[in-house]
Amino acid sequence: MTFSIAGYDPQTKELGVAVQSKFIGVGSVVPWAEAGVGAIATQAFANPAYGPEGLALLKEGKTAQEAIDLLIERDEGREDRQVGIVDALGRAATFTGGKCFNWAGGITGEHYAAQGNILVNEETVKAMGDTFENTSRPLAERLLLALEAGQQAGGDSRGQQSAAVYVVKEQGGYLGANDRYIDLRVDDHKEPIKELIRIYHLHQLYFGTTEAENILKIEGEVRQEIANQLYRLEYTDTAQMDEDTLHERLTAFIHTENFEGRELDKGKIDKEVLDFMKSCGG
Repeated sequence: MTFSIAGYDPQTKELGVAVQSKFIGVGSVVPWAEAGVGAIATQAFANPAYGPEGLALLKEGKTAQEAIDLLIERDEGREDRQVGIVDALGRAATFTGGKCFNWAGGITGEHYAAQGNILVNEETVKAMGDTFENTSRPLAERLLLALEAGQQAGGDSRGQQSAAVYVVKEQGGYLGANDRYIDLRVDDHKEPIKELIRIYHLHQLYFGTTEAENILKIEGEVRQEIANQLYRLEYTDTAQMDEDTLHERLTAFIHTENFEGRELDKGKIDKEVLDFMKSCGG
């Protein structure tokens, strides 16, 4: 009742998993990853122990295939399991037990393992692999686009309910305190993949950095637009403000919306912040 893809980016060393299922809160069960170690998707009648135990095996130096072999060797319920693993060198392996409900199977390619069960057809898995192979984007986006392609190709035969994307890299977490770079979930939604992609773009807006081409000088039409938006959003009682007041009110907006990472010097604004202002409800 699930399809997933585990992947690796050799340039950034990021590892991650994206998954969708007709199952509530799939992100709490399927994806596991650790920077410098590997990424694991455990599903079907999922054995959650495959996550931590598989990562421990990878830490010992086992390859993705060796880790799977050892996991299923120890598991009497192996024929009901499905698992995909990518290790820290990008080697990939996948396993589908003989009792997994049709259509069930998986494929591997350079730096990824894609698998699914109770699917409309095998095209779901093939579409995930093709999209991952032929997309030049950050790892999270490649995983999400692969997931979207899998859904468009057929997806889970029972429908949609939840989705998740989990990407790790060294010091990738908040303030560099851990490796949890992207950890986003949609637990119950009619179109969970679309919603997950929407949330991912919000995540990038909040935690991404300002691109040089997006730095706007606060003058002319840009200044008037900012003033109008601050007035519309009730950060001020007039759109007519001097420079200091405009800067003060804009700073209040930026801090309220948690855009400190995109806060620029006085007299400048990130275009993405301005676009967000324009999209906000009053």
